[in-house]
This record gives sequence, structure tokens and C-alpha cells, in this order.
Amino acid sequence: MTGASLGPGPESGARSLVVGVGARRGASGDAVFALIEAVLSGAGLDPADVVEVATVDAKGDEPGIVGAAARLGVPVRTHPAGALAAVRVPHPSAAVGAAVGTVSVAEAAALIEADELVVPKTRAPGGKAAVKGVATCAVARRFPAADGAFDVSGRKTSTSPVTAGSRPFTMAAMNPPTHPPTRDTESAGPDLWHHGDAEVRGENLTDLAVNVRTHTPPPWLRERIAASLTSLAAYPDGSSARAAVAGRHGLPVERVLLTAGAAEAFVLIARALPARRPVVVHPQFTEPEAALRAAGHEVGRVLLRAEDGFRLDPAAVPEEADLVMVGNPTNPTSVLHPAALLEKLARPGRTLVVDEAFMDVVPGEREALCDRTDVPGLVVLRSLTKTWGLAGLRIGYVLAEPETVARLADAQPLWPVSTPALAAAEACMEPRALVEAAEAADRITVDRAHLLAGLAEFSEVEVVEEARGPFVLVRLERAADVRERLRLLGFAARRGDTFPGLGPQWLRLAVRDRATTNRFLQALDQAVQALPARSGR
Repeated sequence: MTGASLGPGPESGARSLVVGVGARRGASGDAVFALIEAVLSGAGLDPADVVEVATVDAKGDEPGIVGAAARLGVPVRTHPAGALAAVRVPHPSAAVGAAVGTVSVAEAAALIEADELVVPKTRAPGGKAAVKGVATCAVARRFPAADGAFDVSGRKTSTSPVTAGSRPFTMAAMNPPTHPPTRDTESAGPDLWHHGDAEVRGENLTDLAVNVRTHTPPPWLRERIAASLTSLAAYPDGSSARAAVAGRHGLPVERVLLTAGAAEAFVLIARALPARRPVVVHPQFTEPEAALRAAGHEVGRVLLRAEDGFRLDPAAVPEEADLVMVGNPTNPTSVLHPAALLEKLARPGRTLVVDEAFMDVVPGEREALCDRTDVPGLVVLRSLTKTWGLAGLRIGYVLAEPETVARLADAQPLWPVSTPALAAAEACMEPRALVEAAEAADRITVDRAHLLAGLAEFSEVEVVEEARGPFVLVRLERAADVRERLRLLGFAARRGDTFPGLGPQWLRLAVRDRATTNRFLQALDQAVQALPARSGR
């Protein structure tokens, strides 16, 4: 992977290179500088274009790194190990992860605030015996400030033309910077790839961070999936499952596309549908924007405001937006937007993507658009992973105009959905499954009311009103401290600062059964009381 293969960089002479460095304790400045010099020279890069040397916090005072940066005439930029751990890198190392807290110091530090990886993690060439093994180095490039974002009123923050694909599809596109931008477009910032499962992975915690329904899949569904294993020698045939989905929504089969979860659908939309001015309505699930960025799009954001209850104002979406993505009910706010408001976003020449992954948790699925064929450019996404506990199986579907379905299907790999996932999809469309899902929606409604009543007892906690999803969004001062205290008490809550439009004072809490909620409320009381200068109840 070299700069020559990744498309043009900034204009000649622009200082745009970030050098990520990992070094052993005691490495000398001469040794680290010699490595950086060798890497830049080998890639045909000019040291004068280096803007900073980046590394992990723990190594920010290493004499070798500090000395090398001084010889280059640039500052040392350090990043927390946790932030670097969230960056996807091409050459992870479990040993480095165990020692430092991120699987690649050099690559992650180079990429975290850059746009493309120019030189992957490199050790000194064999002839450089003096430096071989003491340090690693990676180089990434920043592009000029991006265009295409919108503020909450829908005004463009810049005017230069941008077309899809104007930036290369690189690994860095999968890793938007995790630090707030200096520009006012908010075109980057929160870690769009952070998911709730990171809060509980490998930990023995009561899970309030992930929105998958507990005690799922049910036994009958597991049996159907297990029965499909006898057919694994044959290639998957999705015709029956596709027909079942079409029948469940009263649509022709040509309007249905089965996908490996809603996540695949976001990627297909980003790669296959034309869009010059895509806009994502936030706060919401971050995968749509991440997929658009990974496909090379410049993404505009419309940020709904807490003081408005995160309710949608169609007028905030710019007229020139030709692809609009919005969730309903929205993750993480749990707000259910009226279908009539969403319809106002539709118009000829615009693709309107509505993520209804949690709509089956809304009793009666009121405000759903999934069965509508009269809304121009409408694309509805559904997921079976939440209600039925199939996150590990990956199954979802797209409902859209036949031409759109065909375009998305052309972008799919062959046999994108496995035989067990197809069996699950077909089973979840059956009448008994729909009855069970409806009963689960009613039960979640009751359990959510119990959680909200308990949270209302805390003067420190502000809840986003009219929650309609299987989760609630809350705001409280020092939420990060409360979240860490809750972990010590055995509960995992979803941090809110990775959602554009929110910040560190927000937490998302999954709705659980009454007994679990009671235990959580007791733990929350302990966590809040442990904070200094508590304001009282």
C-alpha cells in the first residue's frame, strides 16, 4: 500500500504527513530519526511535509520519539491508548495490544487524525542494524479540509463542489478522527465505529449497552436455524425467505433485498446509489455515516437539538441533499418521528433512507413506512438482529423501489446471506413469530415505563422524553464517572459521546426486565452518591 496507488494528495509543498511512531523504552533519538528518515526516503516522501509525530500517551515522553520530532522540527502529538484502540489498522498485534492497550501504536497514531495510510507499519530495513527492532513507524496523509456539512439550520458551511468518490477509498476512511475537529463543519469528531458491544466484550457485566433483546433467540428459532445446517453443502437460495419478507409487508418480491444485517445495507447504499450531497440526521446510529465516508463521500450532518427533544424538523435538511438518512425510532435518542414528517423529506431526485431497525419494538409499528410504495425515493431498512437475538448471524433486509433493489443487488457479492440466516429470516416472518414480536413490544413498553419511573426519582438525571425504543437516553453531569462507577458495580451502560450531536454527559440505557432494572437503579444511586459535591435528591 503506497501513496502512488491511493490517489492524489494535497498540493505540492503542503505539510500534510503524520508520522506514527512506536518505540521501545530507551530508544535513542538518532535511532528513531534514522527509522523515520529511511521510511520517508523509501516511499519517496519529503521530510519537510511532515506536520507532526504521533504516538500513544504512554510513550509521549520517550527521548527517542521526542528527539526525532525535534530533528524534524515538528511537535509530538499523543493520544490515549483507548482512542487508538478504536482505530482499525491493517497490521494489528495482539502482543502490542496487551502491552500498550492498542494493537498498533504506529499505524493507529498515524491514522487517528489523518485521511489515508501512505506507509503501513514498518521496521527499519535489515541493513539498518542500529535501529532494527527498536521502533516502528507508519505514515499517513491528511487531505485539505472537507466540504459538505450543514449546521442545524440546514445552512452549508462551505461552497466548493464535491462529488462522490473525490477522495480515495482507503483504510483511513473507515476511521474518522476521534478528536473534535478544529473546523466548524463537524465533518468528523466522534468515533463512528464505536459500538455498544465494546462496553461488555470480555467482561462479566449486566448488559445495558447493547439493544439486543435478552433471552433470544427463542428455542423454536434456534431449532429452525439448527435444522438448516443439514443443507450447508448447497449454495444459499434466498427465494423463499425473500418471498416471506415480501408477504409479511404486503409487497411484491421485487421490492425486497435480503442483506447480511442492516450494516451491509448501509454499505451497499453508500457504494451503489448516486449521491453528490448525502446528509445524515444526527444523533443516530453511526454506521450510515461511517459507510458513506468509507465509500469516499463527503457527508453533511443535520444535528437535532436536545432542547427540541431531538425531534425532526424537515426544514433543517438542505434542499440540495440528494440522499438523506434518518432512523425511526432513532438510536440513541429513542424518539419516534411521525411518518407524516418523514414523508416531507421525500422528493423526486432524492433517496430517503429510513432505518426502521427498532420499529418492531413499537406496538402496532405505528409511524412505519416499510409497506409504503407511494413515497418517491423511499428506502426502508429492517433488522432481525435486535428482537430475535441474531446479531451474530447477520440478517436484515431492504424495502425499496425495484430499480433501487436491483442496483443494490448488483453491488452485493455472490450469496451474501448464509443458509442459516435465510432460515431465520423465513421463520421470523411466520404468524407465530409476528405474534411473539408484538407481545415482546408490549412487554418492553411496560418495562421501559418502569425504568423511566425509576429514573424520574433522580434529580441529577434528565431523560429524553417520549422514548419509544428498547432504550432510553439520559443526560447527567459527570456521566463518564458514573459510567465507570456502574462498571465497578456490575453494569455496562453505553457512552453517548461517540454519537454526533451528543457529548460526554450522555448515556444510553437498554430496557431490561423489572428485576434487572431495580438492581440497576440501586447501582445508579450508589454511583451518583459516590460523586463529590452531589446536589441531592
